[in-house]
Amino acid sequence: MSAHIGPEEVATGEVGTGLGADPLVATRHPIPWRDPAWLDEQALSTELDRVASICNGCRLCAGHCQAFPLLFQAFDRTPGVRASGLPRTVYWEVADNCYQCDRCFGASCPYVPPHSLEVDFPQLMLRTKAVRRRAAPVSRVDRLLADTEAVGRIAGIPVVAPLVNVLGRSGVGRNLLDRTLGVHPRAPLPPLHADSARDRLQRRSRPAIEPLDTPETTGRVILFTTCHVNHSEPAIAEDLVAVFEYNGITVDLAAQERCCGMPQWETGDLELIARYRETNIPELKGLVDRGFDVVAPLPSCVLMFKQYLPLLFPDDPEVLAVSRRVFDPFEYLWWRHQAGLLRTDFAASLGRVGYHQPCHLRAQGLGQGARDVLALVPGTQIELHEGCSGHGEVYGLRRRTREASEAIARPVVQKLQASQPDHYGSDCPQAARQFAAALKGLGAPKHPLRLLRLAYGI
Repeated sequence: MSAHIGPEEVATGEVGTGLGADPLVATRHPIPWRDPAWLDEQALSTELDRVASICNGCRLCAGHCQAFPLLFQAFDRTPGVRASGLPRTVYWEVADNCYQCDRCFGASCPYVPPHSLEVDFPQLMLRTKAVRRRAAPVSRVDRLLADTEAVGRIAGIPVVAPLVNVLGRSGVGRNLLDRTLGVHPRAPLPPLHADSARDRLQRRSRPAIEPLDTPETTGRVILFTTCHVNHSEPAIAEDLVAVFEYNGITVDLAAQERCCGMPQWETGDLELIARYRETNIPELKGLVDRGFDVVAPLPSCVLMFKQYLPLLFPDDPEVLAVSRRVFDPFEYLWWRHQAGLLRTDFAASLGRVGYHQPCHLRAQGLGQGARDVLALVPGTQIELHEGCSGHGEVYGLRRRTREASEAIARPVVQKLQASQPDHYGSDCPQAARQFAAALKGLGAPKHPLRLLRLAYGI
């Protein structure tokens, strides 16, 4: 067999046969992450070789991120080499450059299940990171940057949070973060707010609302604020509540919430995800049983509850029950619009809006809810800018991957810069900050919920 596997080799069965998978019916298998065989290094090595050979013969994903070019360059450096002849360090570097955007699974791979080749590259990278965690210590920077609860504890100290913000804005502070934590000086750092979203919402006055249900929604929502929004972007939660209540939807908070686990998914810390599940799922399941829907403002957190936790805990009825009642904000609003319950008494046009749909929203197959809802505003033109921001959870912050992160974001940045919209933004605030760091003359990004609130004039 040649090292570079072409279509003719697939067709003859040399690397397997099977019908190409329809991306609309692509499936994922549960992750047996507690099975010793899944964590066996030799079994992992064999699977890495198998999938690397298939990817090398296809190369459709070469432009998605840095992981695939690194893999293909390793093959190209030694013509004729088999995957089993690649140094194992190549695979570790490839996995380090996979930040679980999921684009290769849902957007382009022709070999995803149910194809008989059964390629799920993001899950294989997740497995690689989980196995590597057992064999080698995780770097301090990855461990700290992924610890959103530690960030939350810092943000909750009124005196400390402003000092951290000042540190993050100064050249001296950024050099210190670079030397001590490996945070690249150009990486955009979100501010910390001691006055969290949960604190603000618990103090708000609540309008009297008699919610109406639809076949898909109850009109009674529990807001899972998420670590990032709670401590760094509380205005997003306030905008969500204002828009939802204006549309006759009640919004409450769970008594407690922990991180959804997405930063740990990116770094392969599945045990910590399981510990977070022990708090979040029973709490949310009790609320779902009482007739509440769950809405989270970050696409990554919605994806975690809807898809990733069910893959880790496929036999847990509580996980499955919660996953069925978790919604993206604009998915929820669009269902309400379909039932004739979304208000369209808009007070202002938004003009031209440059809208970026994050990878973790596309991965859910929800369509383009924010674009569709904002397009209802008279005199508003939505320009969809597709592409990945390259930020991930920690990928865009680290010194060793920052330049690759910027390169991945560049196509969207260039399109926004050339378009010069009146407003621009993304459902993912990390992605929006990534673009804003490279844009000139466009001002600050606005979350789609803020734009909708502006259009309502509320």
